[in-house]
Amino acid sequence: MRTIVGMSTFFLLVSVIAAEAAEVKADAINSASLSTIPTKRGPKPSADPDPAIVRLQVLLDRAGSSPGVIDGMYGKNVTKAVASFEKMTGMPPDGTIDPDVISRLETGGPIIGSYTVTADDAKSLVDHIPADYGEKAKMPSLGYTSVAERLSERFHMHIDLLTALNPGSDFVPGETVQVAKPGPARQGNVARIEADKTTGQVTAYDNRDVILAAYPATVGSEDNPSPGGTHRVKGVARMPVFRYNPKVNFKQGNNDKVLTIPKGPNGPVGTVWIDLTEPTYGIHGTPDPELIDKVGSNGCVRLTNWDAEELAGMVKPGVVVRFVN
Repeated sequence: MRTIVGMSTFFLLVSVIAAEAAEVKADAINSASLSTIPTKRGPKPSADPDPAIVRLQVLLDRAGSSPGVIDGMYGKNVTKAVASFEKMTGMPPDGTIDPDVISRLETGGPIIGSYTVTADDAKSLVDHIPADYGEKAKMPSLGYTSVAERLSERFHMHIDLLTALNPGSDFVPGETVQVAKPGPARQGNVARIEADKTTGQVTAYDNRDVILAAYPATVGSEDNPSPGGTHRVKGVARMPVFRYNPKVNFKQGNNDKVLTIPKGPNGPVGTVWIDLTEPTYGIHGTPDPELIDKVGSNGCVRLTNWDAEELAGMVKPGVVVRFVN
């Protein structure tokens, strides 16, 4: 006998099934073991997020050695983060996930947890972000385009991982979703910063020369190299506007006039600008965190928004910034 299911009941069933699928994936990550990650040749490339890699990325983030975007994929940003963690803990920095690394990194506890979407999460969204700077300049702000985008940045995740953990979710206020738990921002006083052009890494040290934090970074490009030598931090601007001047900075599209690009996480320099004594150069965020150290910058040092914000909270004017090869 065929059962007739009303539309409201049908959508309720879909929601329950989606919630169960999300819970299963969260459980897989929370119960994953780092020991399943190959140590000699590195993990095999995969088109799907690996629960063990998600766990590794979250633990590295908590330890102050940022892997960049938490996406469950093994790449060079993860290898750099492992090597930086090894340096922070006095181990040979070979980037290998061996038992010693695992024992020092693994803290137990859930990697994925629940979060209830709030009304504030759905505020100040924009319909789209144009690529052209001239069109950007016409907008009142360059905010998030969706609640999912806002949450993915807040929890240091790739939006694809967030949506994979929450199939069928509309990310509306009142809805409970599964998110990564990367931990609070690092605290401390940075005395010097090294921006390594070759490895694509920014490392922050305290006055005892102890590593406070390390971040994957895009440091210039072949066409627009970053400055060499030693400079200093002039100051920090949060939610900065971007002054586009094609004669001073670079040429974007057909824009040949000075433009003021409004503030917002999807602005050219993201949510924070750490100004350097070298004119027009700084350390800043990005609207495209998944591209960190994958495409070049226009000479500056580009971090994910959350890494740039963390670093900005630990620096003051006068902090030394050294560019190394």
